[in-house]
Amino acid sequence: MAADTAPAYREVMQTYDLIVIGAGPVGENVADRAAQGGLAVVVVESELVGGECSYWACIPSKALLRAPAAIRSAQDVDGARQAVTGPVDAAGVFRRRDRLTHDWADDGDVEWLRSAGIDLVRGHGRLTGIREVTVTPTAGAAVTLRARHAVAVCTGTTASIPDIPGLRDAQPWTSREATSARAVPDALAVIGGGTVACEMATAYAALGSRVTMVVRSSLLGRAEPFARDAVRDGLVRAGVQIRSGEAIDVQRRPDGSVVLALDDGDSVHASEVLVATGRAPRTEDVGLQAVGLPTGWLHVDDTMLVNGTTWLYGVGDVNHRALLTHEGKYQARAAGDVIAARAAGAMVDDAPWGRHVATADHAAVPEVTFTDPEVASVGLTAAAAEAAGHDVRVVDIDLAGISGSATHADNYTGRARAVIDRGRGVLLGATFVGRDVAEMLQAATIAVVGEVPLKRLWHAVPAFPTIGEVWLRWLEAYGRDSA
Repeated sequence: MAADTAPAYREVMQTYDLIVIGAGPVGENVADRAAQGGLAVVVVESELVGGECSYWACIPSKALLRAPAAIRSAQDVDGARQAVTGPVDAAGVFRRRDRLTHDWADDGDVEWLRSAGIDLVRGHGRLTGIREVTVTPTAGAAVTLRARHAVAVCTGTTASIPDIPGLRDAQPWTSREATSARAVPDALAVIGGGTVACEMATAYAALGSRVTMVVRSSLLGRAEPFARDAVRDGLVRAGVQIRSGEAIDVQRRPDGSVVLALDDGDSVHASEVLVATGRAPRTEDVGLQAVGLPTGWLHVDDTMLVNGTTWLYGVGDVNHRALLTHEGKYQARAAGDVIAARAAGAMVDDAPWGRHVATADHAAVPEVTFTDPEVASVGLTAAAAEAAGHDVRVVDIDLAGISGSATHADNYTGRARAVIDRGRGVLLGATFVGRDVAEMLQAATIAVVGEVPLKRLWHAVPAFPTIGEVWLRWLEAYGRDSA
């Protein structure tokens, strides 16, 4: 059922304990936790229930990347590589993506809301007063909802389009068009060097497109330098051309092709251009001015309560703390629980690492970039740890020297970095670079969040032969006496 024509699944009441604007994974989790806490909850959504992640970001992008990664993994193992006799089948990749996105139908998510006892109102929600949201549907009369306790804005972000002459008129792809495309362009120009840019360059190069990236600074600018270098090398091996500099003009020609004029006087010709230069908050038309707040990112405390308010919460990407789905859901669990607690007059556990706060946002955020090689990291980089004033020691291990790497793939290459606080003897951050390292990240996340002493980690014995043996190698390099 299309999002712009589907009604709410039952007639809604006008007053609720909590109104949630935005039904992506973040809004769903806020609503669910609050409903489990005994509150009457309604969710307002103008597009698909399930949000950006389900239909235009995490799920479809990883679907596009998975088949090429599986082929590369097979090609890395003698005996398996002989069975791989052809290229990636783009039509099959798109079919699998369509299955994983349910062909952009949200019936399943709507049914989940129903089963959780959460109401749904279709339409654009806008704050029109304190604890008041007016919903304008595509057709029909507007409805005004009132909240007894709280409103949570979970509207996420939208792609930023830089002010480059001709770019908007050229109808560029954003992440939405890249993840929902029905055909592979002969040539794709990518403006940007962050996660979206690198992942989509990886995917479309594997699908057969000639990809050129225009990168103003470094790739993956927040990552460890060795991770950036590894991703750049991987993209180049895949046939991606990386141009340093900026596009100063973009034109869509009558034949449908696109020409990017670069600041060095050269140009890039492509079938499509993807803009992946960052995200902007979707708060332009949420009605913040009606409650005395400026439009833009929502600034919140660790319970996700918007600064200067007692009833408005900003959860997920919209607060700019950590623009990742899993972090948004983490925030949402805390926010839903604390809204229910405050509504009941119960004790609020808002000390660091308490039930009602998102403490991990500050220095324990896990993140994976699904390029070739993958980059999986958590916590602080070496530079960030030093800037924060920690007494840092960095331990780097070549993953090629670990027995588990040799059995995992022929000629395995990779690197793992531990960032250690000497004074406390705990892990501050970790970065893994290599094939299939994403699945190793949770162990490091637990060590960082739990501040597990290195001397205790000697007793966490890695199974042999696995790439996880890197934990023992880190400890050996650091030294048992030092730990």
